[in-house]
Amino acid sequence: MPKILSPVDLSVTRFDQAVPGHNRWHPEIPAIDTVEPGEVFRLECLDWLDGQIKNNDDPSDVRDVDLSVAHVLSGPVAVRGAEPGDLLVVDILDIGTLPDMEWGFTGIFARENGGGFLTDVFPEAAKAIWDFSGIYATSRHIPGVRFAGITHPGLIGCAPSHELLAKWNAREQALIDTAPDRVPPLANPPVSDNALLGQVSSGSPDYARIAAEGARTVPPREHGGNCDIKNLSRGSRLYLPVYVPGGNLSVGDLHFSQGDGEISFCGAIEMAGWIDLKAEVIKGGVERYAITNPIFKPGPVEPHYSEYLVFEGISVDENGEQHYLDTNLAYRNACLNAISYLQKFGFTPEQAYLLMSCAPIEGRISGIVDVPNACCTLAIPTAIFETPITPS
Repeated sequence: MPKILSPVDLSVTRFDQAVPGHNRWHPEIPAIDTVEPGEVFRLECLDWLDGQIKNNDDPSDVRDVDLSVAHVLSGPVAVRGAEPGDLLVVDILDIGTLPDMEWGFTGIFARENGGGFLTDVFPEAAKAIWDFSGIYATSRHIPGVRFAGITHPGLIGCAPSHELLAKWNAREQALIDTAPDRVPPLANPPVSDNALLGQVSSGSPDYARIAAEGARTVPPREHGGNCDIKNLSRGSRLYLPVYVPGGNLSVGDLHFSQGDGEISFCGAIEMAGWIDLKAEVIKGGVERYAITNPIFKPGPVEPHYSEYLVFEGISVDENGEQHYLDTNLAYRNACLNAISYLQKFGFTPEQAYLLMSCAPIEGRISGIVDVPNACCTLAIPTAIFETPITPS
């Protein structure tokens, strides 16, 4: 049993945990512990919304969710000897659920409160609760479906330096300034409300400054962060650039399952759980291997589905207007095509959208050279359905 560095108590909120986590990125959030290279350790993690979503049939909690809370991360953990310019080599050894929460949730956020990839089509909140049975998930809200999950951390990364943090905040604010009244916003700037800064307490003289500077955890960035990569699972090895002494590794937003793209934004099966990690250091690895963003080797563990129904999408919008090699539009069309198709088999549009977000679907950029149309595909494993869904 590895040492637990961040024990979680699901009966209390993030502020009352014995070892507080954090929900902002900042180089001055201190490490909760230091591990030796090669030492195995365990981090227990709250779900990313700190218990705001309940195991019931009422989607109002998703509609009214407070996103200033997200994400509740465990850590940071320093690795002895890691220095800026090094690579942190992180092995994901195992992931599991907490015994008091063997269920998870998938949500569609309201347009006014987060939205999602298809928020113009699905502007209202909805949710599905999933029950876990070993590696399998089923939902009373999407009957007729059962699939094996590929558990993974949606969010993992090292702390930024002051210089990198300032770069993030400046470029994201410049983007916001291009359309400051957009709903949902183009990016999420620092906000002090509900800022959780680990062992920097609200009574600290540095709290207000760090809270005002700390980057939100919503997007992926150069350090890793909220990448939501479903194949970054058990057995994977992740190479993260180090920006501060010790690296200060944090992890959270654990997913029982997810489809490529996590298209509804709260689109994985979100869960509380634990993750076992091991970290080594490659000295000077950032320059040696020309690392700008993290790289990783997928592990050998994933659900084995051999038959898929694949939906294509091209870069032509709903008005028939041609767009030049627009992969975002092409993948949107692939998703909408799959949702329309599944309605013919008794699923509501919302059920299909939630399912595309959290089942182990495969998303691909299939063609990006044949002007003017990009082609993206979305592949659904047919074995997840109780009844056949192929044309006949």
